[in-house]
Amino acid sequence: MGWFRKEEEKLQTLRDLPEGAYPDGPVVVTDGDFDELLRRFPLVVVDFWAEWCMPCRMITPIIRELAEAYRGKMVFAKLNVDENPSTASRYNIMSIPTLLVFRDGELVDQIVGASPRSLLEPRLSKYLG
Repeated sequence: MGWFRKEEEKLQTLRDLPEGAYPDGPVVVTDGDFDELLRRFPLVVVDFWAEWCMPCRMITPIIRELAEAYRGKMVFAKLNVDENPSTASRYNIMSIPTLLVFRDGELVDQIVGASPRSLLEPRLSKYLG
């Protein structure tokens, strides 16, 4: 079990959250509960990643920081593409990390590759308004 797997185990799942509650960090989603995630929250950012992906590891702390900073306004989720190929295929994920931004269940943005917080935050925060 790698470092990344241990980090993922610390994260909440949708089952951990009471209806109407926002997570205090990123949540783990799967093929099985992805659509529920989009139904439950109006603004969602999904990090498509894999354990072996070094750029994915690089943005993990940034995703955690943003999830904490925007709690109650925006939900961040992590979906492992190796374990959840249906959702990755559904959204034509060809490179990781890829961040997909959903507003009211609709895909509104896609960010491919690892970016620093200084670039990610302005791009994501524009969806708050």
